[in-house]
Amino acid sequence: MVIFSENQQAIANRIDADTAIDRWKDWRWQVRHAITDISTFERLLDITFPGEERELLEETIRKFPLRITPYYLSLIDAKDYWNDPIFLQCFPQPAELQVEDCDMEDPLAEDSDSPVPTITHRYPDRVLFLVSNVCAMYCRHCTRKRRVGDVDSIPGEAEILAGIAYIRENPAIRDVLLSGGDPFMLSDEYLDWILTELADIPHVEVIRIGTRTPVVLPYRITETFTAMLKKHHPLWVNTHFNHPAEITASSREALRRLADAGIPLGNQTVLLAGVNDCPRIMKTLMHKLVQNRVRPYYLYQCDLSEGLAHFRTPVSKGIEIIENLIGHTSGFAVPTYVIDAPGGGGKIPVMPNYLISWSTNKVVLRNYEGVITTYKEPDSYEAVYCDRQCDTCRLQLKLADADESKAVGIARLLSSDESISLVPENNERLERRNETEN
Repeated sequence: MVIFSENQQAIANRIDADTAIDRWKDWRWQVRHAITDISTFERLLDITFPGEERELLEETIRKFPLRITPYYLSLIDAKDYWNDPIFLQCFPQPAELQVEDCDMEDPLAEDSDSPVPTITHRYPDRVLFLVSNVCAMYCRHCTRKRRVGDVDSIPGEAEILAGIAYIRENPAIRDVLLSGGDPFMLSDEYLDWILTELADIPHVEVIRIGTRTPVVLPYRITETFTAMLKKHHPLWVNTHFNHPAEITASSREALRRLADAGIPLGNQTVLLAGVNDCPRIMKTLMHKLVQNRVRPYYLYQCDLSEGLAHFRTPVSKGIEIIENLIGHTSGFAVPTYVIDAPGGGGKIPVMPNYLISWSTNKVVLRNYEGVITTYKEPDSYEAVYCDRQCDTCRLQLKLADADESKAVGIARLLSSDESISLVPENNERLERRNETEN
């Protein structure tokens, strides 16, 4: 017997008293009946916004559209909606219209690092492949707000093939992350085709998919769908739970189906003011995730996208949360706190400082309790000389496929490469030196 919550029954009856509750778990029905205007939102939750406030809300969705599935809507506490974490993530706020000086349309420079449409190639061995611009819900904290509701940017088959061709022509790419939009909003057949094409590329070792459907549209994860995904191992799925209230019986069932299909599951949480900027909330979320076979992966500092200023917290809040997780819960329940560097610099891990001091052959450390201790380094250590000629290496680790890639960044300075420094572009001191030498 299928049991529905009071909110689900009330919302279903207001949509269609005759058939809605029977179709509630049909994901296509959920998509067709997504809430896209303020009036429908008010009617289904039986609330009314004052006139002036309503005008600001209408102005907000003209710039940043509204879209909520009936399922996710049913999780809102209508009696205290302004403080509800579900409401805050899905419903527009006039604060989105306030653009700060630091806000950017494309803060991660994804478009600038796009060699062909649909592909962002930032890291040497992996690419972001934007295969869909369709989402079940428009999250108010989306870093790609610039694309939300832009139907003209939905990639067609020709663009998808161009992206696949780029991956095929670049043998350094071993990891492909499908994103969008939401790849799980594609039809089973279309996603199956994309995965099949990628699996046919010899140097692609792993495929990852980023999706929020287990959170906002769990009924999309059908048995037929997971059977299709199961054909494409090694396949990894990262989802996006931000609050414990999002982990429901329906989302747990979606996660169970994915995990039972042998798909490793990760979760990326965004730190959001007023939603989850609390150590206790975060610990509860992480515990619920691991209970459902989902490994916490990243905790993101909220990006500098336009319209997100009201969601951003100080970095110190993220440090406080991690401080309350490391040592206080299982290590595999602790995500990596990162800032996705503005301008396309990639994810930068940010952690509490556990290394207090360092001298010759000894380091001073502290643990989560505040206990200060030391670790004795070896008095004599002979490093194995590495000339980075992997193809002729005769050390214990004899790789079948020699990696002759050139070191980048700090790793380059640590290697036997002759480089001795990394110099920022437009360095005035070196420009003066060059002028003198010339």
